[in-house]
Amino acid sequence: MKYDKYPMGALPRRTALCLGLLGAYQLAIAPDAHAPRPRAAAGASVDGKPLGRAPYGPRPAAGRTGAVPMTTSGGMARIAGPTRPVTVRATPHTTLRETGRKIALTFDDGPHATQTPEILRILRRHGARATFFVIGENIRWNRDVLRRIAADGHVVGNHSYTHPQLDLISTPRVREELERTCELVARELGAPPRLARAPYGMWHGPSLEVCAQLQMEPFQWDIDTLDWDNRDQGFIESTVLGNAHPGAIVLAHDGGGNRWATVRALEYYLPRLLDEGYTLVQPA
Repeated sequence: MKYDKYPMGALPRRTALCLGLLGAYQLAIAPDAHAPRPRAAAGASVDGKPLGRAPYGPRPAAGRTGAVPMTTSGGMARIAGPTRPVTVRATPHTTLRETGRKIALTFDDGPHATQTPEILRILRRHGARATFFVIGENIRWNRDVLRRIAADGHVVGNHSYTHPQLDLISTPRVREELERTCELVARELGAPPRLARAPYGMWHGPSLEVCAQLQMEPFQWDIDTLDWDNRDQGFIESTVLGNAHPGAIVLAHDGGGNRWATVRALEYYLPRLLDEGYTLVQPA
């Protein structure tokens, strides 16, 4: 496979200037992704047991196995359509449930006006599919980008509305954060997301239960590019290629800060993953 150098593409000067100003504005107002705040998930508990020690696999909720969304606004009840049972999990999925030489690329904190479209362009060039866990408040500025994500065949997941650490807020606030983004995605794409990722990956018992009530499966990752902390293209590339394995879920970011190293790294490692025989899939 030919490995192309990263081309920025030629845009009309006025278009490029507008996109650049919008992208710069988003970078200025968006909170940068960072490590979780002091109270970590290891301190959270489910039924008195530390969440971090819980066995991998589904945990039935008391008296039910997933249910119709129960909301104060009634919003999700109106837009979700027919319900499907979703089991409350003790822990999120960290690897793919599929077997074989498959790997999933996931991007958090978008959509972003300029960075997300560049990632979409690279994925489109290689015929690859990915999953984008979006922040609800970013959709307001990037409705067209969200629609482009879906139109290209990528999965849109829920990454909350304002990116709070879920184990540090009340359960009603957790519900509001996840539900508002569900409603926005459903309004733009015709259906709410079926996957969710907690900001900072900090799931805990109540948030996992709310996730199931909103009919979403919680997902984590097992390869962290650390692109939120280390904006070095070579580091990101070596992290993905050096740790790739069948069933891996890769965490990267298309928003929440300057992610151009992530974009350039994707240009490099994606064709090499394909040459190594990996199939790019989406968690389900």
